[in-house]
Amino acid sequence: MATAKVLFLALISLVALQQVLVNATFASNMKCTWGKDNCLINDDSAKLILNKWSGASIQGINQFIYGYIDMRIKLVSGNAAAVVTTYYTSSEMKEVNDYHDEIDFEFLGNETGNGNYYTLHTNIFVNGVGNKEEQFRMSWYDPTTDYHNYTIFWNPYMVVWSVDGAVIRVFKNYEDQGIPFPKYKPQRVYSSIWNADDWACQGGKIKTNYTYQPFVANYLSYQEKSCLYAGPKSVQTCNDPSNWFFNSQYKQLTQTQIDTMKSIRNKYLVYNYCTDTKRFNGSFPAECSLPMY
Repeated sequence: MATAKVLFLALISLVALQQVLVNATFASNMKCTWGKDNCLINDDSAKLILNKWSGASIQGINQFIYGYIDMRIKLVSGNAAAVVTTYYTSSEMKEVNDYHDEIDFEFLGNETGNGNYYTLHTNIFVNGVGNKEEQFRMSWYDPTTDYHNYTIFWNPYMVVWSVDGAVIRVFKNYEDQGIPFPKYKPQRVYSSIWNADDWACQGGKIKTNYTYQPFVANYLSYQEKSCLYAGPKSVQTCNDPSNWFFNSQYKQLTQTQIDTMKSIRNKYLVYNYCTDTKRFNGSFPAECSLPMY
């Protein structure tokens, strides 16, 4: 897994970066937006805490269109039933007529105290519409005993989710097939920890046990390589083919990335919206009939 991350970063470093390298740390690019007593930011590390009084959230200062976003996270250990830790990018959300775009990692805790039973939930929203969930059982490593890299790579061709440099999911741009893809709305990074008693653990059957509070998610080493948004003209600038992320090497995965992704998905994928016949009554979203990569 570490080798895959090194190779992925090496590919990026070979390309001339335009409007891209952000010398970001948690302290320089993140701010607490909820639960300030439970939100600790110190240089290039952060802690988000959930207790019976509050959760916590942070958000990035920079907005961007396309980029590579990476941070190292150590999830809540022990009994973390119904504790949800999130890490995602999103455009601005509105209470009414919401058409936001969003790319999600969500980590769903469990009551066993065994980190290998965490559920990794992924989703993507375009123009306010999601319903594209995929979930993995995180049993190929323990996400609570050490820090692991979680990466979102978003360019005009695809969105890629990676864990420790290994691709686990791809959402390809099929606009030519009438399938919406995020291209024009600037996004920023968010992370949070909160209680989801109503659904997160066995469909809401298991509730958070605050005997085990505080629940702490730890963060290190924020990295951002993106096309920064500085106003409406940035939409055109960031969609200019001269940008590094338009390079042909980023149009598709390498065979090694594909093979690793297939192996992980074959062993650890536990839910795929594209195979949920009951939910969609056999009428699946259009992308489900198209190649993933």
